[in-house]
Amino acid sequence: MDEKRRRCPCGTGDLFASCCGPILGGRPAPTAERLMRSRYTAFARRDEAYLLRSWHPSTRPSSLDLDDGVRWLGLEILGTEAGGPFDREGVVSFIARYRDGAERGALHEVSRFTREGREWRYLDGVTG
Repeated sequence: MDEKRRRCPCGTGDLFASCCGPILGGRPAPTAERLMRSRYTAFARRDEAYLLRSWHPSTRPSSLDLDDGVRWLGLEILGTEAGGPFDREGVVSFIARYRDGAERGALHEVSRFTREGREWRYLDGVTG
């Protein structure tokens, strides 16, 4: 199927080309939640460069080791605090479901984001 006609992995139901595609391509995410969704999509697509680029420099690792065996199955946003277009900080709570070989699992994280100028960046997260 043509990349432009595929549904976005982030779970909005929108087409990738009009959802996370432009953000992965360099357009700023308007909210912390949209950045979270684009980062999930980047994990699903194994886009290490975008993940590092969208990470705040104060907490960004020098590289990532993305596991080839992990397949991301779905994202559920549980809640947000602030993180809107006029906020400086935001929090997004989510569950990301995955399969690793024969095992299925879920990652629950509460992520913190910060905005500098027009750019939202992932700061850090607590899993649980």
